[in-house]
Amino acid sequence: MIDKDALIAAARAASATAYAPYSRFHVGAALAFEDGATVNIVTAANVENASYGLALCAETVAVSQVMAQGVRGGLLAVAVVGGPPGPDGAAQIGGAPVTPCGRCRQVLNEIAQLGGTDPVVWSVGGDEVIEMRLSALLPHAFGPANLG
Repeated sequence: MIDKDALIAAARAASATAYAPYSRFHVGAALAFEDGATVNIVTAANVENASYGLALCAETVAVSQVMAQGVRGGLLAVAVVGGPPGPDGAAQIGGAPVTPCGRCRQVLNEIAQLGGTDPVVWSVGGDEVIEMRLSALLPHAFGPANLG
């Protein structure tokens, strides 16, 4: 079982490493992957670029990390937090919950479909955490199964 609070805390801690000089909106993501009997947590933060369209979202950076390590599936859960940086550099969580953008939903879907999972996604806001399955965030998703 995935510890929701621990995964959210890992996402918030990751947000402290964001490179967001333009938006000053730090986003952290924590992804939980099953690897046999253990669960591995991978974290990442958003990376902006002076050419705004080249920015990388935290979720995409995390998936890129695990794909580069040869992980193909096993995604169980995702936590996403975002907000302006606080004194410790981590996102000050307030306002509406931050959900993965459309691009990130598609990137998460790819690795989820490779492992046949439908991960829970926790999107964190000021006073609430939205919990839903990736399939609800990206219904009728296009993925590897559509190419066979």
